[in-house]
Amino acid sequence: MHILGISCYYHDAAAALISDGKIVAAAQEERFTRIKHDQNYPANAIAWCLKEAGITVSDLDAVAFYDKPFLKFERILETYLAYAPAGIRSAWKALPVWIKQKLWISEHIRSELGYEGQLLYPEHHESHAASAFFPSPFEEAAILTMDGVGEWATSSVGYGKGNKITIKQELHFPHSPGLLYSAFTYFTGFRVNSGEYKVMGLAPYGEPKYRDLILDELIDLKEDGSFRMNMRYFGYGSGLKMTNRRFARLFGGPPRKPESPLTRREMDLAASVQSVTEEIMLRMARHAQQLTASRHLCLAGGVALNCVGNGKILREKIFDHIWIQPAAGDAGGAVGAALMAWHHHFARGRKPSVPDAMNGAFLGPSFDTETIGKFLEMHTSYDASPMDEKEMLARTAGLLSDGKVVGWFQGRMEFGPRALGGRSILGDPRSAEMQRKLNLKIKYRESFRPFAPSVAVEQVRDYFELDEPSPYMLLVADVARRLRKPVDTSVHGLEKLYQIRSDLPAITHVDGSARIQTVDRAVNPRYHALLTAFEQRTGCPVLINTSFNVRGEPIVCTPEDAWRCFMRTDMDVLVMDRYVIEKRPEDRLEDPTETIASLQPD
Repeated sequence: MHILGISCYYHDAAAALISDGKIVAAAQEERFTRIKHDQNYPANAIAWCLKEAGITVSDLDAVAFYDKPFLKFERILETYLAYAPAGIRSAWKALPVWIKQKLWISEHIRSELGYEGQLLYPEHHESHAASAFFPSPFEEAAILTMDGVGEWATSSVGYGKGNKITIKQELHFPHSPGLLYSAFTYFTGFRVNSGEYKVMGLAPYGEPKYRDLILDELIDLKEDGSFRMNMRYFGYGSGLKMTNRRFARLFGGPPRKPESPLTRREMDLAASVQSVTEEIMLRMARHAQQLTASRHLCLAGGVALNCVGNGKILREKIFDHIWIQPAAGDAGGAVGAALMAWHHHFARGRKPSVPDAMNGAFLGPSFDTETIGKFLEMHTSYDASPMDEKEMLARTAGLLSDGKVVGWFQGRMEFGPRALGGRSILGDPRSAEMQRKLNLKIKYRESFRPFAPSVAVEQVRDYFELDEPSPYMLLVADVARRLRKPVDTSVHGLEKLYQIRSDLPAITHVDGSARIQTVDRAVNPRYHALLTAFEQRTGCPVLINTSFNVRGEPIVCTPEDAWRCFMRTDMDVLVMDRYVIEKRPEDRLEDPTETIASLQPD
């Protein structure tokens, strides 16, 4: 039985294919169109999923869409009416799109696919819950989903057991942890639905001096994590802007203009909303445990990408174990919708798998040695031959230990926002200059942004204060005390960036933490082997791992994408499969940052 899951029309469109209950393919549309956060109908992702499984549309038993469009339209229409006349201008812009396109999703899917079979529509937070529980290794678990908004729900507490999920409680629009965070994302000058992780990265540079003001004026937070937002301060109800003039007066002036210098106010605002969000997450998690009596927790929804909050839940020991869907945002809804169809609609059984059923999130396209060789021969002037596996690993480890930045293109592409050793840029975490070099010369992004470490799962406790695997880079923990160095606590703001905080300065954030990826030999043997080769050469089993892309572009998908990124940046080495290509001196850009002008605006 083949079930296609689809998410689209809002942000991060994606497709996923389930065959006999197994996730065989999943990918975001942005990776094919090269439009970051592409929300359009995922024609390319669907075509690739079908091709990967070797089937056609006629072989599909069902297609599942990740939410209920009519229920969402009801919420949007009621919201515009509730905020009239303020919402009229937004209504005139949004309603024609709905009437022409989004209300006709069934007809559009059938037309685009040439499909006449069953179409299923689980609710948005059911799709999130299914994406969290069904691939998890747990027989039973509490389920917590948190995001901006689906149809009406913005958060839910559920319970999963066997092949069944029950949603027990919901928080409804306009009261939303995701929209609260996005309001501060907008106000601090970053783009909503893509810049929230920048706010999380900026938070440790500030102090949560506005925390009490948020709790006193903006939200009424209850013990169970539910809350009501004071909509007098927010503009998203009428659809114009995330915040309004009252919000600006409350926080001492207008929103920061994008790309303008960051001030202490933005750092303190980031620290404050991060602190409040962590408190909401902790209270919701405690309530979920009390409501379900489970010792396991599964997380999904865009707020579940807040790895600092996830780490707090883990350290509080509210649950014995937690599992987070790697594509926690809307893209993962495609997987959840298909799994809801398999387990609920078709009532098929479930047997949990260890470590989980997501295959390390390596669910996208792959390119074999022969294909990569032909690409290099036809499209580049570099003379390259594939190395023996051990030679390739030793050569790459040596280049990394020499301070080179390596583009690492291996196997299947990752599903979700994190690069996990399939489409990664790698560096030496022992280098004090590596963070700045990667941010400014390769990624072309803000200098304050931290980088994540990859470490072999069996060695994580030696380097980080983490007792749980973190395969999807969704848990933050402190760097081990033995590695930390004393710092000058009188230093504030972005000056903190220049302090050496540990023996692994390039992956140690200014608060002494790191967003950790643990690498399992059984899941990603080649990347694990590279970590081992790097340790044999340096004594350090940790590498910097950041996504293989530049600011404003999606993670690379094909060899052509990887080559273009390699040549447009100051990256030193490209390793595709067993090909190791060192950039020639004459091909280096005199000023790599000049290419910023050619990128999409952030």
